[in-house]
Amino acid sequence: MSHVSQHTIDSGRYAKCVEVSKRIRWDTDRDVIRGRRFDFARKFLPDGLSKVAQLTFLTADEQRLFSQVQGRTYANMFALVERFIGAKVLDLSRNHWLGDQVALEALVRLTDEELKHQEMFRRLDTMMAPGMPAGYAFLPQPNDVAQAVLAASSWAVLALVCDIELFSQAHYRSSIEPEAQIDPLWKDVFLFHWKEESQHAILDEIEWLREDERLDAAQRDQAVSELIALVGAVDGIVQTQARADAEYFSRVAGRAFDTAQMQAIGATTLAAYRWQYIVSGVQDPRYTELLGSMIDAAQGARIHAALAPIVGAVH
Repeated sequence: MSHVSQHTIDSGRYAKCVEVSKRIRWDTDRDVIRGRRFDFARKFLPDGLSKVAQLTFLTADEQRLFSQVQGRTYANMFALVERFIGAKVLDLSRNHWLGDQVALEALVRLTDEELKHQEMFRRLDTMMAPGMPAGYAFLPQPNDVAQAVLAASSWAVLALVCDIELFSQAHYRSSIEPEAQIDPLWKDVFLFHWKEESQHAILDEIEWLREDERLDAAQRDQAVSELIALVGAVDGIVQTQARADAEYFSRVAGRAFDTAQMQAIGATTLAAYRWQYIVSGVQDPRYTELLGSMIDAAQGARIHAALAPIVGAVH
């Protein structure tokens, strides 16, 4: 059994997550898809996330396709990260096996919901494929990425997971929910996803703080180094997929782009993905407050320096 101290368990917070999980529980077919298909006459990812407005030379049809390419990757990226999130939470649940059973139930429910989300996102990719030109490829391999992520310390993994759970909510609230023009099925997917992710973020926060209590100064410093490495690895994935998606879009858009336009498509796709999958999370006020409560000024400066080139490239 783990030596995590039991006095830090707040049963009430775990119980609230269980209660909400039971109340909002949804089924992919019955509640989300409801027999519908994607409407390819509409955008998927809203402009605030896709950054398509920066590509002023695109026609309305091309803007829509650009949004659909990014939307397909968005669904695939969530399927990918939920592979390692579910595995990590299942691993952390062992700390509660013979302890607080409410905490155990909360983490088991989270894992179950992440498995459901993965399956839903895999299905969405299958549903999108017939309505889009052939040749799209999602390059990162979920199991390979998960193995690499899970090799890091629990503190570093939870720091990354908390970032992901928070940006998924921020995207929904700030960009997807208020956007009236995007495909209603795609919008519903992220409404229902958001409902469950809201509880997941609370549980991630609790477990991250519990993990932090276990560490001494040297271990925490090492964990910060591992977090920086994980963010670098995510940026590598983002760069690879942005390149693939920009090339795919340029190939299937139906007309030739000149060199400057090709470069703009590539740069905008990369900036959008860095914003979506890294910067929007690390700049989330809740995340910066939580991370800041655990690290010292020198560690904060290291993280800031590592993020600076990525953040700077987004503006």
